[in-house]
Amino acid sequence: MKKSFVIRIDEDLYKLLEKWAQDEFRSVNGQVEFLIHNSLQKAGRLKKNKNAGEGKGDG
Repeated sequence: MKKSFVIRIDEDLYKLLEKWAQDEFRSVNGQVEFLIHNSLQKAGRLKKNKNAGEGKGDG
């Protein structure tokens, strides 16, 4: 199940994020989800599970 929430972000930062997402064939939403997922894994706050949102595609 996915949750929705509003995020306020600086316009210049959004443009950079949008470009990065396009470069990796993701939506901005998918890119944000991918980045958060990877950060949680690196911080040891997310168990490694190959079925748990690998950050591929549009999220």
